[in-house]
Amino acid sequence: MAGPVSSRFLVLCLFSNVSCSIAIVLLNKWIYVNIGFPNMTLTLLHFIITFLGLVICQLLNIFQVKALPIMKMIPLSLTFCGFVVFTNFSLQHNTVGTYQIIKSMTTPTIIIIQTSFYKKEFSTKIKLTLVPITIGVFLNSYYDVKFNVVGTVYASVGVLVTSLYQVWVAEKQQEFQVNSMQLLYYQAPLSALILLLIVPFFEPIFGTKGTIFRPWSLIDIAMVLASGAVAFAVNLSIFWIIGNTSPVTYNMVGHLKFSSILIGAYLLYHDDVRPTQILGILISVFGILLYTHFKMQESRTSKPEVAVENGKPSQNV
Repeated sequence: MAGPVSSRFLVLCLFSNVSCSIAIVLLNKWIYVNIGFPNMTLTLLHFIITFLGLVICQLLNIFQVKALPIMKMIPLSLTFCGFVVFTNFSLQHNTVGTYQIIKSMTTPTIIIIQTSFYKKEFSTKIKLTLVPITIGVFLNSYYDVKFNVVGTVYASVGVLVTSLYQVWVAEKQQEFQVNSMQLLYYQAPLSALILLLIVPFFEPIFGTKGTIFRPWSLIDIAMVLASGAVAFAVNLSIFWIIGNTSPVTYNMVGHLKFSSILIGAYLLYHDDVRPTQILGILISVFGILLYTHFKMQESRTSKPEVAVENGKPSQNV
């Protein structure tokens, strides 16, 4: 950490992260519902805007670029594409509540991957917290009035790819000794190039439903550009939070975002929520809180290490 930061600046970072994380989910849902913008093309724009934002940050000396081997970055960039694309597909085909609650399965999946392939050990009480999380996700998804097989498949693939991506991010940060922004500086343009090559085969480019010659209103353009800018702001604020606060703070912010997104979705989109779904959400939140509590207990008695907190790789500081 470069040096102490003011409490006002930290509050600003925390507020920005919560606001932008809520905004990006609700904004993207609005774009899918009201504009019908192609999913992968929107993701491609996000990557381009994120890279341009990182270039500006680098010019302002917010971080320093570190040379990394391009070939070793390609698998990570592929999973980065898959994680964002399938997450957005899930948001496009599911209610925001179901989209958000299924995302909580990322933590159990990461634990399974790390246990099976990286020989990482977790305590019994950590493993037991996966039970309420999984039960809660099942109850919410099964009783969702808008339940559909396609949305569930997209969400499931999204969880798997997201988990693999986050495990690899933690591994690459250790291997290359870089922070998240230095890694993202390479990921974003490589991922944009990958999507640029495959988008024409899966999404319309020309015609009335295409990206280029479709009838664009000023509101449509503003919303799409705002979505890209907010996506970059989320990444930037996460970098500052991880670098300047403890995992406890980062996790509490995550829980606040989780609850706020569910409430915001209900208020904005009036999604029907059954009592069984509410029970499922509460059970999942209980499991997430237990996981965080036990993880924080263990982190106090162990040396600092890269850990998975609330489904995201973070640096214990």
